[in-house]
Amino acid sequence: MKGIILFGHGARNAEYIQPFKRIQALVAAKQPDVPVEIGFLELTQPPLEASIECLAQRGVTQVKVVPIFFAPGRHVLKDLPELLSNAMDRFPGIDFEVAACVGEVDAVIEAMAGHAVAT
Repeated sequence: MKGIILFGHGARNAEYIQPFKRIQALVAAKQPDVPVEIGFLELTQPPLEASIECLAQRGVTQVKVVPIFFAPGRHVLKDLPELLSNAMDRFPGIDFEVAACVGEVDAVIEAMAGHAVAT
């Protein structure tokens, strides 16, 4: 069974999670049979490991982690692999895949450019 985690940095602002919840709802509507969780590096709940544990408890064996970042900086290139290495030790029955950062996707770049022009 497949699952998806929307991975973000986290922030002290409580409203930070709202766009993630909107993305989660849209993904769930497009793929209702695929569980979708949100997980953060720091400052915001739930942490990535808790999201992985939630999916593991639901029987997920393949997890795609989607970094909700503009580009692959330190958190995606260093912190995320370390977190997933720990998760692989804790959840050996789960295969992990990391998608490209959303900011690298052509359709997202086009949407941001369109927004910049429209405002």
